[in-house]
Amino acid sequence: MLNHLSTSRLIKYGGLLFIFVVLGISFGVSNEWLTLCYGLALFLFGMQCIEEGLNNAAGSTLERLMSKSTATPVRGMLFGMVATFILQSTTLVSLLTIAFLGTGLVSLAGGIAIILGTNLGATSGIWLLALLGKSISLSPVSIPLFVFGIIASFFKGRIKSIGRVFIGISLIFLGIDTLKEGFDALGNQVDFTSYQLDGLMNIVVFTLIGLLLTIVLQSTHATLILTLAALAGGQISVEQSFALAIGSNVGSSLSTALVGMLGSARSGQRLALAHLIFNVVTATLSLILWMPLTDFTKWVGDTLGLNHLLQLALFHTLFNAMGVIIFWRYQEKLAALLCKWLPNKPKKNLLPEDEALVSEQVEPSVKAHYLNDNMLLSGDTAMRAMFYETRHLIEVCLEVLCHAAYIPIQQLYAKEDDSTLLPPQPPLKLDAKSLYEEEIKSLFSEILSFNSRMNVTSPEVKNQLFQLYLVGSYGLDAVKEGKGVQKTMYSALSDSQAVLYQPLLTLRQHLFMSLRYFVRLSFMPVHSSEWDESFTFLQYHVQEFAMCIQNEYLDQLREKVIEQADFKILVNESHHIRRVDQKLLDILMLSKKHLPEGVTLFSNKQEESMAA
Repeated sequence: MLNHLSTSRLIKYGGLLFIFVVLGISFGVSNEWLTLCYGLALFLFGMQCIEEGLNNAAGSTLERLMSKSTATPVRGMLFGMVATFILQSTTLVSLLTIAFLGTGLVSLAGGIAIILGTNLGATSGIWLLALLGKSISLSPVSIPLFVFGIIASFFKGRIKSIGRVFIGISLIFLGIDTLKEGFDALGNQVDFTSYQLDGLMNIVVFTLIGLLLTIVLQSTHATLILTLAALAGGQISVEQSFALAIGSNVGSSLSTALVGMLGSARSGQRLALAHLIFNVVTATLSLILWMPLTDFTKWVGDTLGLNHLLQLALFHTLFNAMGVIIFWRYQEKLAALLCKWLPNKPKKNLLPEDEALVSEQVEPSVKAHYLNDNMLLSGDTAMRAMFYETRHLIEVCLEVLCHAAYIPIQQLYAKEDDSTLLPPQPPLKLDAKSLYEEEIKSLFSEILSFNSRMNVTSPEVKNQLFQLYLVGSYGLDAVKEGKGVQKTMYSALSDSQAVLYQPLLTLRQHLFMSLRYFVRLSFMPVHSSEWDESFTFLQYHVQEFAMCIQNEYLDQLREKVIEQADFKILVNESHHIRRVDQKLLDILMLSKKHLPEGVTLFSNKQEESMAA
């Protein structure tokens, strides 16, 4: 494992060093190439500043708008257009949508409508850049914006985020001017027009160049600004710029698809695939209809007196609009197909069943379901992810407690009111400690790591995160007590003739009923009369156990049914189980106090899948 990690790091940093060396040598050979790369670097960093600033300033606002703006396909598409116009990044809006979809904020069909809108909204940036043209210098505007941004960065909160946006816009303007200078200077050194291809090969090659550039630069806008600069400098023809624009669209969806497929739940993977399908199909149709589409663009351009830069913007808008028109009627059908191609994974126990696997595995089998970098794009979405992941942690803790007391996990979630718990069948496994060390603690560490990366300023949000931390820590404390219970049960329940066999079966039955009540309450809406009645009954169940069990053990000790050593063991195990009971009650009381009305600790979908 260590050798594998060392090799991967060596490849990663070795590749990075190779790129630095090659670029450094190339910069020394050509000042024009250095100017071009410098302009591109300014542009890309400016885009990062804008994305970061707008996300911090309007991340929560975006989520609230999304919840209100995706009720219909038209509103969803308009939201995608407006969000992309504001953020000027199809990738960022797509990843935000994947994150929102993963937390249940929007449906898959609503997410598809947003994706359609992002592709139309992406055309706004190229229109703006094309309208600025080749002759207008943006440097005079960038300098005061940069000064305002630096001043605002000394403040906190939203003002600092807006200052970040100003800095980003300033760097983009400087980058555009530098790119123009770089292409003009490079064009004087090398005549790119002498390397032009003819016919179909010309279109295919430049489409692939646009695709690869976007994958490398991770930005459609960066590819399009390079295309505009090259077109303005006469380095490429207008037809080649059209092909680059098609390739850039496919490249952006490939990047989004890769992040979405690797770092998202099933719902996010479906949306990422939908984005890829849309752009690939649209690009394919644009290439099939190349002649009529380009001829129509040129005819409109000549009629309205549009220069080549504006014709590129018009072509970019036309082929994206064509894709939206084609896909618009089939959003629901596409969503159904995606659910068929990428079905929900069948519900399984979260923990490994094989004791040998638990002790020998290199990495924990339980991974965080909701915590990925996409969720950090929005503060509210990160909070929802933390809530869902804490629920996931509690579910895993319940399974470990079942392992500790040899309770069948399926019986814990069974819908029928069956309180009969059969004795465990030997051979028994002693696995609670390893599950706690390798699974529970690992998952809790992932949650704490995600918490540390959240950008939190609101006292209310900090308090919510603290309450979630308490819930998780109570779950871990309950499992710690379960570890101690299993040691005794392992030795006593392996032999039905053992003196402690029947008393420990009684303790096991009590723990089973406590866990069953906890699960039932977790599926009930808090603040409901049903929840209050069930919680009161659970409290009575716990209190009755605490009062009666030790009195029963004293009776058995006086009647010589058990020895003094056995009495101490039973009292110790009953203390472990009483502490488990208390931690379960603590989790439920926190849920009652902090969950909104109508919300459940576990989701209804979870309940259905568990029962299945």
